[in-house]
Amino acid sequence: MTTALHLSSQLAVNVLDARSLLAAFGVLGVGVVLFAETGLLVGFFLPGDSLLFTAGLLCTGSADHGLKLSLGPLLVSAAVGALAGSQCGYLLGRRAGGALLARSRSARLHEGARRAEELLERYGHAKAIVLARFVPVVRTVLNPMAGALRVPVRTFTVWQTAGGLLWALGLTLAGYALGSSVPNVDRYLLPMVAVIVALSLIPLAAELVRSRRAAKAEEVQG
Repeated sequence: MTTALHLSSQLAVNVLDARSLLAAFGVLGVGVVLFAETGLLVGFFLPGDSLLFTAGLLCTGSADHGLKLSLGPLLVSAAVGALAGSQCGYLLGRRAGGALLARSRSARLHEGARRAEELLERYGHAKAIVLARFVPVVRTVLNPMAGALRVPVRTFTVWQTAGGLLWALGLTLAGYALGSSVPNVDRYLLPMVAVIVALSLIPLAAELVRSRRAAKAEEVQG
């Protein structure tokens, strides 16, 4: 009975917790989670930012003595998952249009879709596709939205690749660099993840401020 309980506790995975996912699935799990988060609407709740940062941290071996990941395979898995997921989401949106989103009852998902459409309209395809990578939920719904709105395949592929590599490899290497330079950094993991998520919103905030200033300047000139 004790053995069965221990086994069940080992098999239990908290999909909202980065360390739980990494302990259960390792490097391969990073690619799978990123694919689901960026390619499938059902993955909008997955912790992409914190997963990448934590995985990079665990590559140093300084954060958790029971779990150490390899940086090379991790970077490959993260890049493949992020890029393949976005392309899959785009193709689903191109074929199914808004039908997939219409079936969802999630208010959070519909809010993300609204913000994704606003990004595409306000900043154009290139900036919107790159910026969306750094905004939770929006990075999930922008890909099918881009497909449904018939963003050119070549344009989407080029910019989702640029944004995907910047996001996936950037956050992973940031975690690795911090874990390599700060002893016992795992004690501060939760606040650091919160800071990383906040920092990931800076590009979008900067673009919003810039666009508002441009709009005010046009009004003054007009």
